Amino acid sequence: MSARGTTMKIRLTQTHKPLSVFSYSSLTDIVLLLLIFFLLTSSFIATEGLPVVLPKAEHAQSSDRRDVTVTLYRDGRMYVNETPATDSSLRDVLANALTEPSGQTIILSSDKEVPVARAVRVMDVSRGLGAYRFFISTSPPVSDDEIP
Repeated sequence: MSARGTTMKIRLTQTHKPLSVFSYSSLTDIVLLLLIFFLLTSSFIATEGLPVVLPKAEHAQSSDRRDVTVTLYRDGRMYVNETPATDSSLRDVLANALTEPSGQTIILSSDKEVPVARAVRVMDVSRGLGAYRFFISTSPPVSDDEIP
């Protein structure tokens, strides 16, 4: 027989079935690595302002806003966004720091031994410049013994 007279059948059917079970183990590894990454990097977020000993508050909430921070020390020093200020220069320094007073928040970070009158003065000057939103920085208590 010649090659022209024979017919060949070609099979077009697949004998191998596609993978019907998907393995989630690689996807789970990636999700866990992302979770660990975000947990580690979130603990490196620095707090804004100069270091002071903050009073404790049991029901405090943190804020991620970057507004005007006024820091009061018990020895009388005062800073507005790390710029030194005195009682006489407070209005001018605050006016320079407040670019949009009605939309900005004054974050008052005061040592726990600073008289309340100094904090009230800062709030009064801020209100005179058009700022009406205030936060008072606190730190959470370490134990239940520290809650007043």
